[in-house]
Amino acid sequence: MSINKTPANRVYTYIAQRGIVSRAELMKEFAMTSSSMTRLLEEMIADNRLQERGFGSSTGGRRPILYETNPTYGYLFGLEISRIYSSMGLYDMHMNRLSAIRWTMDETMSPDVFMNRVHDAVRQFAEEHGLEQANIIGMGVGAVGPLDRERGLILDPVYFPAQGWHNLPICELLEDRLGFPVLLDNGANTALVGEHWALRSESYQHMLYVHVGAGLRSAVMSNGQLVYGATDMEGAIGRMIIQAGNPLQPGSSMDGALESIVSVHSIENGARSFDQLLQALAAGDTVVREKFRQAAAYLGIGLANLINVLHPEQVILGGALINAHDSVFETAVEVATSHTYYYPQYKPLFSKGLLKEDAVAAGAAVMVLKQLPQKNLT
Repeated sequence: MSINKTPANRVYTYIAQRGIVSRAELMKEFAMTSSSMTRLLEEMIADNRLQERGFGSSTGGRRPILYETNPTYGYLFGLEISRIYSSMGLYDMHMNRLSAIRWTMDETMSPDVFMNRVHDAVRQFAEEHGLEQANIIGMGVGAVGPLDRERGLILDPVYFPAQGWHNLPICELLEDRLGFPVLLDNGANTALVGEHWALRSESYQHMLYVHVGAGLRSAVMSNGQLVYGATDMEGAIGRMIIQAGNPLQPGSSMDGALESIVSVHSIENGARSFDQLLQALAAGDTVVREKFRQAAAYLGIGLANLINVLHPEQVILGGALINAHDSVFETAVEVATSHTYYYPQYKPLFSKGLLKEDAVAAGAAVMVLKQLPQKNLT
């Protein structure tokens, strides 16, 4: 999909990210003449893209007019496609969530069934909020990788309970069904985009996100931008070698890679389901507690390796294993911190994020907000 790089798009995105800005701030940020900036702001107000938000403090002259984006200028959908569950949210242009829905990804959730669920939910949300097709800017999708983002394909995901998800042209299928633009990225990236947006007042530039669920997924942000490799690297953290001496055999339960020790599937290991293990953990089963503690400790080692290379300011952990028990997060952080180079002079902040389980879908919607399609901002 063609992405607009006009001054209007850049100014709009800048205001959207910062919330409320003055004309003077915009003049410092963009190489435009005073008359050009004034004309652009007037045009964007006339088109309902922007609205005035009162006056700022005076520095000796007239109080400056403040501007913000119009929350009802358009609406965004954010869709998460994951192995255990998927979810979708409807957001306005201020990223206020208006409606949401979640589906369990069981063996019946084929792509066709899933498309029908998404289509029905989009239609339901539009009817509930009185939206026309022209009101919808687009949909962002955060999906389990590996992906081909440019071609909008879900390539070869593992652990999906239903068939048919391989080499799936998800963007094309959704656009045909829904009639508006769709953007794709892996779920770890969109989760990090969502959390970065939620924390934008803190101005973090270097962040690490790690999701520990059926597998391990991670995303990295440097200088406020996502870091991409030559191929989709969402699951690369799972291939980090923690135990040397074992042959690298993806899918093996004992190949020395982090994912073979730290993931929902490694915890289950054919003995009991994850839900059963959670019940035993809550009941104080000492054997199960040790199983989770060991997984958390190895996760801490993996985090330390990443931290010592990437040096993030903020480390956000999410996923079913992290949320299984407070001790998992605490142990992982303790081990990671104890192995962090140059600690305590360098001390990254650890958290479970602000958006938590909503991060993937919300971040997917933010992705659309930051890459508005050309037909909407010309």
